Amino acid sequence: MDLPSLVVILQGALSPNPSERKAAEESLNQFQYAPQHLVRLLQIIVEGNCDMAVRQVASISFKNFIAKNWAPHDPGEQSKILPDDKEVVRQNILNFVAQVPPLLRSQLGECLKTIIHADYPEQWPTLLHWVKHNLQDQQVYGALFVLRILSRKYEKFPVFVMCMSAKVLSGCHLLLILVGVSCGEVISPVIVKGFAVYRFKSDEERVPVHHIVAETFPHLLNIFNRLVQIANPSIEVADLIKLICKIFWSSIYLEVPKQLFDPNVFNAWMILFLNILERPVPVEGQPADPELRKSWGWWKVKKWTVHILNRLYTRFGDVKLQNPDNKAFAQMFQKNYAGKILECHLNLLNVIRVGGYLPDRVINLILQYLSNSISKSNMYSQLQPRLDVVLFEIIFPLMCFSDNDQRLWDEDPHEYVRKGYDIIEDLYSPRTAAMDFVSELVRKRGKENLQKYDEAAAEYKPYRQKDGALLAIGALCDKLKQTEPYKSELNACSYNMYSLSSTVLWGILELSVVAGMRDPELPVRVDSVFALRSFVEACNDLGEIRPILPQLLDEFFKLMNEVENEDLVFTLETIVDKFGEEMAPYALGLCQNLAAAFWKCMNTAEADEEGDDPGALAAVGCLRAISTILESVSRLPHLFVHIEPTLLPIMCRMLTTDGQEVFEEVLEIVSYMTFFSPTISLEMWSLWPLMMEALADWAIDFFPNILVPLDNYISRSTAHFLTCKEPDYQQSLWNMISSVMGDKNLEDGDIEPAPKLIQVVFQNCRGQVDHWVEPYLRITMERLRGRTEKPYLKCLLMEVVADALYYNASLTLTILQKLNVATEVFNLWFQMLQQTKKSGARANFKREQDKKVCCLGLTSLLPLPADQLPGEALERVFKSTLDLLVAYKDQVAGCCFYMPLPAAKAFRSTEFDSEDSDDDFSDDEELQSPIDDVDPFVFFVDTIKALQASDPLRFQNLTQTLDFHYQALANGVAQHAELRRVEIEKEKIAKATEATTAAS
Repeated sequence: MDLPSLVVILQGALSPNPSERKAAEESLNQFQYAPQHLVRLLQIIVEGNCDMAVRQVASISFKNFIAKNWAPHDPGEQSKILPDDKEVVRQNILNFVAQVPPLLRSQLGECLKTIIHADYPEQWPTLLHWVKHNLQDQQVYGALFVLRILSRKYEKFPVFVMCMSAKVLSGCHLLLILVGVSCGEVISPVIVKGFAVYRFKSDEERVPVHHIVAETFPHLLNIFNRLVQIANPSIEVADLIKLICKIFWSSIYLEVPKQLFDPNVFNAWMILFLNILERPVPVEGQPADPELRKSWGWWKVKKWTVHILNRLYTRFGDVKLQNPDNKAFAQMFQKNYAGKILECHLNLLNVIRVGGYLPDRVINLILQYLSNSISKSNMYSQLQPRLDVVLFEIIFPLMCFSDNDQRLWDEDPHEYVRKGYDIIEDLYSPRTAAMDFVSELVRKRGKENLQKYDEAAAEYKPYRQKDGALLAIGALCDKLKQTEPYKSELNACSYNMYSLSSTVLWGILELSVVAGMRDPELPVRVDSVFALRSFVEACNDLGEIRPILPQLLDEFFKLMNEVENEDLVFTLETIVDKFGEEMAPYALGLCQNLAAAFWKCMNTAEADEEGDDPGALAAVGCLRAISTILESVSRLPHLFVHIEPTLLPIMCRMLTTDGQEVFEEVLEIVSYMTFFSPTISLEMWSLWPLMMEALADWAIDFFPNILVPLDNYISRSTAHFLTCKEPDYQQSLWNMISSVMGDKNLEDGDIEPAPKLIQVVFQNCRGQVDHWVEPYLRITMERLRGRTEKPYLKCLLMEVVADALYYNASLTLTILQKLNVATEVFNLWFQMLQQTKKSGARANFKREQDKKVCCLGLTSLLPLPADQLPGEALERVFKSTLDLLVAYKDQVAGCCFYMPLPAAKAFRSTEFDSEDSDDDFSDDEELQSPIDDVDPFVFFVDTIKALQASDPLRFQNLTQTLDFHYQALANGVAQHAELRRVEIEKEKIAKATEATTAAS
């Protein structure tokens, strides 16, 4: 396609007519892999005479194509971009990146980032030479822009994310900030099962950055020096200095380059940074709007300077943290620079003391520096003379309720609430940094500073600032409880509270917290809910809450209609969890309100293109609360019939790709509905195809979760599963299981639920699915004989054979012989039964359920005639069964106490199923199945008695071949079987009595 034709198509992509836009997009997709297409897009981007809107569309298309196709994700995949086209792009993009407008430059910057990360240095060895040359030429901005991108490659590596929600990604990013970046860990991300995790970088991966620093830092220092000396510098100068700061930051992010160990070189850089730190920001050109001002170029320069100095101080300037090789550098930094930086920081903070402006992020970083200085004697001695001023005129006002807080409270209370509970806001907040400073001061220098608030002048204790004092008390709570006289005062306060009756205590709570839920001010209502949660969690006697529970719930849902906040839902969960079945009268109303809140949250989240809205998290909270309600009324199945119509639309919609972010929570609700409802309705059966489609398309990682409702459908509505033909559920299940088990690209762990499902079919459909025994055994054998490596999966596949034998031993043995695998299977089975670890414990079939299934399968072989099971084989099966029954008896007798999970959650995780685990209990042992009522000892003895009656000679031959050891085992098993018969009869009588009592 020639250039004019491509321009026409790009113009079509801007058309207000949907059909024209769609046609243009289809044309772009059709020609995207054509030779020169990428080059022509770049030509349009840099063509100044072309319409700006068309250039922007071209830049977006160019960026997206490069991000997707420049470096194939799979090692064996061939690149879809011709090498010649790549070379043309690399040769030209550098020259134009500084010339295009900022809107297009950001898109080209993203492209450069992708290309540099993929190609430098191996496929683009000339890049650094271009940067170095242009740092000495007229294209300084372009060279700095590219060098910044290049240096970031060695700060941390980029990641791609598969099936990962923005919320989860932001959570991972926060974890990185909290446990990685802030600690200076040497990390880079890798992808594990669709999400980013971080690994330590090797020294080898860092080698190129040393060369980059050696080649470019001398030129950067000269440019920086010239820029600092400019009188009345423009905003463009700020942009250049900011880029230099960012390059320096990336280069020292993980370690100090060896070039900076030269005292003269390092001192030259520090003089410039201290100059920037001390120099007042130009007044001319500053935006009046504080939101715009903090992003203004010169304030950005100030922020990056403080950021760099903090990094040098906390990461490389602490003698205690450094290895011996860097200790001299740390000592030099402490001696020559740490104190000067502290003095500059204190001077900067003085600006806000006198009412001047300082961006929140700068304040936050400065206070971090001060907090890190408290524990160092020389730094603390420098800080101490000014500590009262810092504490009472800077720190304490930052902790108090401010004019900006009041303005936001009045103008946008919803935003006030959001910011108050946003952990990212907290991370960069001056208030949080001020609290950290106070906490660190008292922790490290408590003796001389804890009493300072008591001694403060009256003007520092006005009513409005009590908020700050309470915040400080909260931050110091642990220390105060250990230190006199505060410890005694707090204890006295606690004693006075505990000496009050529960009625009086509840009266106090009702006057404050419950009344606060009806307050006209939204932030007060929200905080009251969170206070109520703490009270409910701590309270043992909830008798005082019961009378007003309906009103409380009404206030809850009024608030949820106003605010989308997950903490509100957590409080509701706490109340539901505490009251349990007492919530039955409110269960339907709660589910209706939560469902309405869920749809509202989802609509808000979908409308929020940036994914920053709290609605998505609140939506997850709504679903979790619904699950908690369903669990609390699980012993009242009639309620589920009334709740189902409310929840069915959520389940139908969210089991599709629309619900990927809440898929696990929705599956949990489906599990409850299919397990606890009296019957599974046809409407609930309509969810089966949705789960199968999701599993085939994108939801393989959720297979363990999908397994739970599928088991419920088969076990609790067996007749419908077997008889329905439109759709044919048996065929649907076979199609899915055969596809999963036959997929060579799936790891063993991914397919573990498949053999569990086959077992569910065999156990629940005995005598009714003979035609499926051979297909299921065939795919089981193919996987077992193929690439199965994990011992746990081998056990599961062997248990399919055991369940098939229990289903119909004669039919199963005939099929195995037909498949020519009978001898191989039994040899492997007996080998696995005998295999032990170094400790002597069994290596396979470790759980009670595993042993029981194997016992039932092997026992089912014993009645077979001699033409199917010869005498030698009969003896081997008999002895193996005896050994297994004894092991099962010992395990049941010595099993550890555990908290059983609701059966609806039984297959939630396979973490305990790992072959490396010595834990013999896993969640799915709590799953109900028809074999729960089958005692393996009674089944074994009854089978042997039947063999003795039907074929006395075969029985006599078997018993005569047994040695003393196995005769003793057989007698012991027979005795235990009789004990079990008595126990089982007692259990039946107890259950019948309990049922009669409950009915009356």
